[in-house]
Amino acid sequence: MDNRRPLDTAAALLSLLNDTSTEPRPDSQLEALTLAVSADLPVLLWGEPGIGKTAALTQLAEALELPLTTVIASVHEPSDFSGLPVVGDDPAEQGVPMAPPDWAVRLVRAGRGLLFLDELSTAPPAVQAALLRVVLERRVGALRLPPGVRIVAAANPRSSAADGWELSPPLANRFVHLQWTYDHDVVVRGLGGTWPQAALPQLDPTQLPDAVTFARRAVCGLLSTRPGLVHQLPKSEARRGGPWPSPRSWEMTLRLVAFATAAGASREVLSMLVRGTVGDGPGLELLASLDRMDLPDPETLLADPRSAVLPERGDLRQTVLDGVVEAVRKRPEQARWDAAWALLVLALETGAPDLVVVPATTLASLRREDWQVPAAIERLSGAVALSRRAQPAGER
Repeated sequence: MDNRRPLDTAAALLSLLNDTSTEPRPDSQLEALTLAVSADLPVLLWGEPGIGKTAALTQLAEALELPLTTVIASVHEPSDFSGLPVVGDDPAEQGVPMAPPDWAVRLVRAGRGLLFLDELSTAPPAVQAALLRVVLERRVGALRLPPGVRIVAAANPRSSAADGWELSPPLANRFVHLQWTYDHDVVVRGLGGTWPQAALPQLDPTQLPDAVTFARRAVCGLLSTRPGLVHQLPKSEARRGGPWPSPRSWEMTLRLVAFATAAGASREVLSMLVRGTVGDGPGLELLASLDRMDLPDPETLLADPRSAVLPERGDLRQTVLDGVVEAVRKRPEQARWDAAWALLVLALETGAPDLVVVPATTLASLRREDWQVPAAIERLSGAVALSRRAQPAGER
């Protein structure tokens, strides 16, 4: 006699469908998210519905061994975040405390957790205003969330959000904004039964002091030369709901640069974090500034051109060569002029010839009448027509 209940067979089939495995796979999005969460900064994931934002948060919570608490922001009232007034025996004497919701009480009791604020872009302005204290001050009613609680939110673009709203500028400026997309190969392989298991970035304890020094020098160096980047409130409402530069977001950026440096994160991950905090324009300027920080000193190259190592990237190599020529211009000497030619020969032999054209032409124009023309110019003549400018001057 078959004693199975009507849904037993269905349950067996569902069990087989849920029986999946995982495999290691690098994931830049998850790495950027993990670093921002590790840096104790609120993160906002932007992405179309159904692409796996919630699944990524579930995996992250499991990897970090944090209990996940999900709150759908759009279905709550402002009082659910600011607290409900509770009248006591003598309100004139004791005041009226603001009672927090049950999910906040559970987080405080646990002392740690991952608070996931979903559907943020469908929360009306009054709810967004109430969330300001939750995100920045970590206060819910009369409770303060413990340091072990991290905050991540998710939102759909307004075009695909149900009754969506633009984020208010004060709330948007408190988040690290990460664009969340799906990988076609990951989806296909996952539906086949094997989902990715991303390796979380690890901070190197020996690199912490240097990482802080590097981050401070990078951010302060850029803002010293570009004071207009310190605060730029976008003019359009849509852009105000995303990342933009302010003293608050630059402080967040400095923290993220330090964490990314200590973790040895890739440039792609660092770009996601920086641009997601201060916006594309200022973020790209900071990334370019970081590249220049690692460039060799022109004076060091001129002092020993035989031991010089030039950057591989063409734009960085061009910057170094221009710096060498500018150094000779500021202190023109025969030995320094000859050393600069040796560096241009090295650049020609180890990279694209077109990169030496402009610096070589400029260097040739710096020649003094009593300077001998180095033999290195002849090695460059196939790439640039320099001898026609330098040799006549030498014959005079």
